[in-house]
Amino acid sequence: MNNNAVVIKKLSIVVPAYNEGKTIHLILDKIAAVNLINGIEKEIILVNDCSKDDTEEAIFRFKNQHPELNLQYYKHEVNAGKGAALHTGIQRATGDYLIIQDADLEYDPDEYNDLLKPVLKGFADVVYGSRFMGSKPHRILFFWHSIGNKFLTFLSNFFSNLNLTDMETCYKLFNTKVVKELNLVEKRFGFEPEVTAKIARIKGVRIYEVGISYYGRTYEEGKKIGWKDGFRAIYCILKYGLFKAS
Repeated sequence: MNNNAVVIKKLSIVVPAYNEGKTIHLILDKIAAVNLINGIEKEIILVNDCSKDDTEEAIFRFKNQHPELNLQYYKHEVNAGKGAALHTGIQRATGDYLIIQDADLEYDPDEYNDLLKPVLKGFADVVYGSRFMGSKPHRILFFWHSIGNKFLTFLSNFFSNLNLTDMETCYKLFNTKVVKELNLVEKRFGFEPEVTAKIARIKGVRIYEVGISYYGRTYEEGKKIGWKDGFRAIYCILKYGLFKAS
Protein backbone atom coordinates (compact mmCIF):
# COMPACT_ATOMS: atom_id res chain seq x y z
CA MET A 1 0.00 0.00 0.00
CA ASN A 2 1.35 3.43 -0.97
CA ASN A 3 0.59 6.06 1.67
CA ASN A 4 1.84 8.98 -0.46
CA ALA A 5 -1.42 9.71 -2.23
CA VAL A 6 -1.44 12.99 -4.16
CA VAL A 7 -4.25 15.53 -4.07
CA ILE A 8 -4.95 17.26 -7.40
CA LYS A 9 -7.42 20.12 -7.22
CA LYS A 10 -7.22 21.25 -10.85
CA LEU A 11 -6.14 19.68 -14.15
CA SER A 12 -5.13 22.02 -16.98
CA ILE A 13 -5.95 20.62 -20.43
CA VAL A 14 -3.71 22.28 -23.03
CA VAL A 15 -5.16 22.17 -26.55
CA PRO A 16 -3.04 23.51 -29.44
CA ALA A 17 -5.18 24.13 -32.53
CA TYR A 18 -4.40 24.85 -36.16
CA ASN A 19 -7.10 24.79 -38.84
CA GLU A 20 -9.49 22.61 -36.81
CA GLY A 21 -12.58 24.78 -37.28
CA LYS A 22 -14.75 21.96 -38.63
CA THR A 23 -14.20 19.57 -35.73
CA ILE A 24 -12.83 21.45 -32.71
CA HIS A 25 -16.29 21.69 -31.11
CA LEU A 26 -16.42 17.88 -31.11
CA ILE A 27 -13.28 17.45 -29.04
CA LEU A 28 -14.36 20.29 -26.74
CA ASP A 29 -17.70 18.54 -26.22
CA LYS A 30 -15.78 15.41 -25.17
CA ILE A 31 -13.55 17.35 -22.79
CA ALA A 32 -16.56 19.12 -21.26
CA ALA A 33 -18.35 15.80 -20.74
CA VAL A 34 -15.51 14.14 -18.81
CA ASN A 35 -16.05 13.78 -15.07
CA LEU A 36 -12.62 13.71 -13.49
CA ILE A 37 -12.12 11.43 -10.49
CA ASN A 38 -11.87 12.84 -6.97
CA GLY A 39 -13.79 15.94 -8.05
CA ILE A 40 -10.80 17.40 -9.91
CA GLU A 41 -11.61 20.72 -11.58
CA LYS A 42 -10.91 21.22 -15.29
CA GLU A 43 -9.16 24.20 -16.87
CA ILE A 44 -9.21 24.16 -20.69
CA ILE A 45 -6.47 26.20 -22.34
CA LEU A 46 -6.94 26.64 -26.09
CA VAL A 47 -4.06 28.04 -28.13
CA ASN A 48 -4.91 28.96 -31.71
CA ASP A 49 -1.67 28.89 -33.71
CA CYS A 50 -2.79 31.51 -36.27
CA SER A 51 -5.30 29.24 -38.04
CA LYS A 52 -6.33 30.23 -41.56
CA ASP A 53 -9.86 28.80 -41.26
CA ASP A 54 -12.70 29.55 -38.83
CA THR A 55 -11.08 27.87 -35.79
CA GLU A 56 -11.34 31.08 -33.77
CA GLU A 57 -15.03 31.57 -34.60
CA ALA A 58 -15.77 27.93 -33.70
CA ILE A 59 -14.01 28.36 -30.36
CA PHE A 60 -15.92 31.55 -29.55
CA ARG A 61 -19.22 29.86 -30.42
CA PHE A 62 -18.41 26.98 -28.10
CA LYS A 63 -17.25 29.31 -25.32
CA ASN A 64 -20.46 31.36 -25.56
CA GLN A 65 -22.57 28.19 -25.45
CA HIS A 66 -20.73 26.89 -22.37
CA PRO A 67 -20.19 29.82 -19.97
CA GLU A 68 -19.92 27.34 -17.09
CA LEU A 69 -16.60 26.00 -18.37
CA ASN A 70 -13.24 27.38 -17.30
CA LEU A 71 -12.01 27.90 -20.87
CA GLN A 72 -9.05 30.18 -21.57
CA TYR A 73 -8.29 31.26 -25.13
CA TYR A 74 -4.98 32.49 -26.58
CA LYS A 75 -4.03 33.22 -30.17
CA HIS A 76 -0.70 33.46 -31.95
CA GLU A 77 -0.62 36.31 -34.46
CA VAL A 78 1.96 34.36 -36.53
CA ASN A 79 1.94 30.60 -37.11
CA ALA A 80 4.75 29.31 -34.89
CA GLY A 81 4.13 25.54 -34.68
CA LYS A 82 2.59 23.01 -32.33
CA GLY A 83 5.48 23.18 -29.90
CA ALA A 84 5.19 26.95 -29.65
CA ALA A 85 1.45 26.61 -28.98
CA LEU A 86 2.23 24.12 -26.23
CA HIS A 87 4.79 26.51 -24.71
CA THR A 88 2.08 29.18 -24.54
CA GLY A 89 -0.43 26.77 -23.00
CA ILE A 90 2.01 25.37 -20.46
CA GLN A 91 3.05 28.81 -19.26
CA ARG A 92 -0.62 29.88 -18.87
CA ALA A 93 -1.66 26.71 -17.00
CA THR A 94 -2.75 27.15 -13.38
CA GLY A 95 -3.65 23.53 -12.59
CA ASP A 96 -1.63 21.30 -10.27
CA TYR A 97 -1.10 18.97 -13.23
CA LEU A 98 -1.54 19.43 -16.96
CA ILE A 99 -2.26 17.13 -19.87
CA ILE A 100 -1.78 17.75 -23.59
CA GLN A 101 -4.79 17.21 -25.84
CA ASP A 102 -4.67 17.49 -29.64
CA ALA A 103 -7.59 19.35 -31.19
CA ASP A 104 -8.48 16.47 -33.52
CA LEU A 105 -10.40 13.33 -32.55
CA GLU A 106 -7.49 10.86 -32.44
CA TYR A 107 -7.36 10.68 -28.63
CA ASP A 108 -10.24 10.13 -26.20
CA PRO A 109 -10.60 12.51 -23.21
CA ASP A 110 -12.55 9.79 -21.39
CA GLU A 111 -9.12 8.31 -20.65
CA TYR A 112 -7.80 11.27 -18.62
CA ASN A 113 -8.71 9.40 -15.47
CA ASP A 114 -6.56 6.43 -16.55
CA LEU A 115 -3.55 8.73 -16.71
CA LEU A 116 -4.40 10.45 -13.44
CA LYS A 117 -4.66 7.30 -11.34
CA PRO A 118 -0.91 6.51 -11.02
CA VAL A 119 -0.31 10.10 -9.87
CA LEU A 120 -3.22 10.18 -7.42
CA LYS A 121 -2.05 6.90 -5.91
CA GLY A 122 1.38 8.43 -5.31
CA PHE A 123 3.33 6.28 -7.75
CA ALA A 124 4.02 8.59 -10.70
CA ASP A 125 5.25 12.10 -11.40
CA VAL A 126 4.74 11.89 -15.17
CA VAL A 127 2.37 9.63 -17.12
CA TYR A 128 2.45 8.91 -20.87
CA GLY A 129 -0.50 7.37 -22.67
CA SER A 130 0.77 4.60 -24.96
CA ARG A 131 -0.94 3.68 -28.22
CA PHE A 132 1.16 0.51 -28.40
CA MET A 133 0.20 -1.23 -25.17
CA GLY A 134 -3.04 -2.46 -23.65
CA SER A 135 -6.22 -3.83 -25.19
CA LYS A 136 -8.05 -0.63 -26.12
CA PRO A 137 -9.12 0.03 -29.73
CA HIS A 138 -6.56 1.29 -32.25
CA ARG A 139 -7.35 2.26 -35.81
CA ILE A 140 -5.18 0.43 -38.34
CA LEU A 141 -3.46 2.94 -40.60
CA PHE A 142 0.05 3.35 -42.01
CA PHE A 143 2.72 0.65 -41.63
CA TRP A 144 5.67 2.99 -42.15
CA HIS A 145 4.21 5.57 -39.82
CA SER A 146 4.01 3.01 -37.02
CA ILE A 147 7.54 1.78 -37.77
CA GLY A 148 8.74 5.39 -37.66
CA ASN A 149 7.07 5.97 -34.30
CA LYS A 150 8.64 2.84 -32.84
CA PHE A 151 12.08 3.74 -34.22
CA LEU A 152 11.91 7.24 -32.74
CA THR A 153 10.84 5.79 -29.40
CA PHE A 154 13.71 3.27 -29.51
CA LEU A 155 16.23 6.01 -30.33
CA SER A 156 14.84 8.25 -27.57
CA ASN A 157 15.01 5.38 -25.08
CA PHE A 158 18.60 4.62 -26.09
CA PHE A 159 19.77 8.06 -24.99
CA SER A 160 17.35 8.65 -22.10
CA ASN A 161 17.67 5.13 -20.62
CA LEU A 162 13.87 4.86 -20.45
CA ASN A 163 11.78 1.95 -21.70
CA LEU A 164 8.81 3.86 -23.13
CA THR A 165 6.70 2.23 -25.81
CA ASP A 166 5.33 5.49 -27.27
CA MET A 167 7.49 8.61 -26.91
CA GLU A 168 5.55 10.39 -29.68
CA THR A 169 2.16 10.09 -27.98
CA CYS A 170 0.04 13.21 -27.57
CA TYR A 171 -1.17 12.22 -24.10
CA LYS A 172 1.47 13.34 -21.63
CA LEU A 173 0.54 14.23 -18.04
CA PHE A 174 2.95 16.45 -16.12
CA ASN A 175 3.25 18.18 -12.79
CA THR A 176 2.67 21.75 -13.97
CA LYS A 177 5.36 23.30 -11.78
CA VAL A 178 7.95 20.78 -12.98
CA VAL A 179 7.27 21.14 -16.71
CA LYS A 180 7.21 24.95 -16.41
CA GLU A 181 10.75 24.85 -15.05
CA LEU A 182 12.06 23.08 -18.16
CA ASN A 183 13.72 25.24 -20.80
CA LEU A 184 11.61 24.08 -23.76
CA VAL A 185 12.62 25.58 -27.10
CA GLU A 186 11.34 23.33 -29.89
CA LYS A 187 8.52 25.15 -31.68
CA ARG A 188 7.19 22.38 -33.89
CA PHE A 189 6.99 18.58 -33.64
CA GLY A 190 10.38 18.39 -31.91
CA PHE A 191 8.52 19.08 -28.67
CA GLU A 192 7.96 15.36 -27.97
CA PRO A 193 11.61 14.18 -27.99
CA GLU A 194 12.78 17.38 -26.29
CA VAL A 195 10.38 17.24 -23.35
CA THR A 196 11.00 13.50 -22.96
CA ALA A 197 14.78 13.94 -22.86
CA LYS A 198 14.60 16.81 -20.38
CA ILE A 199 12.04 15.14 -18.10
CA ALA A 200 14.16 11.97 -18.06
CA ARG A 201 17.14 13.95 -16.68
CA ILE A 202 15.26 15.01 -13.54
CA LYS A 203 16.76 13.11 -10.63
CA GLY A 204 14.35 10.61 -9.14
CA VAL A 205 11.51 11.31 -11.59
CA ARG A 206 8.95 8.51 -11.80
CA ILE A 207 7.58 8.05 -15.32
CA TYR A 208 4.67 5.68 -15.96
CA GLU A 209 2.79 4.56 -19.06
CA VAL A 210 -0.83 3.50 -19.41
CA GLY A 211 -2.46 1.99 -22.50
CA ILE A 212 -4.82 4.27 -24.40
CA SER A 213 -7.03 3.96 -27.45
CA TYR A 214 -6.16 5.65 -30.75
CA TYR A 215 -8.55 6.82 -33.46
CA GLY A 216 -5.97 7.95 -36.01
CA ARG A 217 -6.69 10.20 -38.97
CA THR A 218 -5.48 9.81 -42.54
CA TYR A 219 -3.76 12.70 -44.30
CA GLU A 220 -6.98 13.27 -46.25
CA GLU A 221 -8.80 13.62 -42.91
CA GLY A 222 -6.36 16.23 -41.69
CA LYS A 223 -3.29 14.46 -40.28
CA LYS A 224 -0.41 16.96 -40.31
CA ILE A 225 2.75 15.00 -39.41
CA GLY A 226 4.99 14.06 -42.36
CA TRP A 227 8.43 12.60 -43.07
CA LYS A 228 10.16 15.95 -42.53
CA ASP A 229 8.87 15.93 -38.95
CA GLY A 230 10.40 12.49 -38.48
CA PHE A 231 13.85 13.75 -39.48
CA ARG A 232 13.44 16.72 -37.17
CA ALA A 233 12.55 14.34 -34.35
CA ILE A 234 15.76 12.35 -34.97
CA TYR A 235 17.76 15.59 -34.88
CA CYS A 236 16.08 16.57 -31.59
CA ILE A 237 16.71 13.15 -30.02
CA LEU A 238 20.42 13.51 -30.81
CA LYS A 239 20.53 17.16 -29.74
CA TYR A 240 18.79 16.71 -26.39
CA GLY A 241 19.71 13.07 -25.76
CA LEU A 242 23.23 12.51 -27.06
CA PHE A 243 24.53 16.06 -26.66
CA LYS A 244 22.21 16.96 -23.74
CA ALA A 245 21.47 20.44 -25.04
CA SER A 246 19.68 22.63 -22.52
